[in-house]
Amino acid sequence: MEEASTALLRWQATMSRGWPSDARPTATETEESPAARPQRDQRDPATATGSDPDRALVLEATSGSVAAFEALVRQYQVRIVNYATAILKNTAEAEDVAQETFVRAYRALHRFRGESSFKTWLYTIATNTARSALDRRSRHHRMEGGSLDDETRSRGADELPAATTDAEIALVLRQSIDHALATLSEDLRVAVVLRDVEGLDYKEIATVTGVPIGTVESRIFRARRRLRRLLEPLVVARSHSGLRRTP
Repeated sequence: MEEASTALLRWQATMSRGWPSDARPTATETEESPAARPQRDQRDPATATGSDPDRALVLEATSGSVAAFEALVRQYQVRIVNYATAILKNTAEAEDVAQETFVRAYRALHRFRGESSFKTWLYTIATNTARSALDRRSRHHRMEGGSLDDETRSRGADELPAATTDAEIALVLRQSIDHALATLSEDLRVAVVLRDVEGLDYKEIATVTGVPIGTVESRIFRARRRLRRLLEPLVVARSHSGLRRTP
């Protein structure tokens, strides 16, 4: 059975977009600890097999085709905004990060050598850009003597309305997931969002974050364990609410 916290993260993502066909984790990925898994090949799978689906558009864009790059933007824009939103918890900041990500990608496209897939390369830029935004926010809070406590408080199951519409329950659940994600450290949040929201595999995440696959596995395992503790009451509340699961 799919782990409750992972299922809720995936349910949240379907509120704004569909899932890639290979995004659903296997039982091994959701139930085993990192130590129980065999070591994986760290090469980017698209590079290893020569099957990067964006290769043709990237080649055209590198040759100067603005239309080809615009096609890449259309393909990834929603995903990058959603990813940045999950990391930053601020829609306006996320949109700025997404815009800056594509600007940086366009300017650096001539340096893209295809050593990873274009998707992995783009998420690497987005991750670095989001981290820079988090650093700026942190400096701003320190200068103002502010606290991030309000942003990291997890909503409890007792805050779900006892009797309300499915739409309202869905909104509360989504807010609860956001709060739970916000309690994670940046490294854990990035890893679990890349896997359970964006659908990247472990090799791609290792490339994006610049750490070994074993570290990626450990971060995702720890993040899921913490999210499970925070969100398990919500799974029970959701089942009692009658809100249908997304297939």
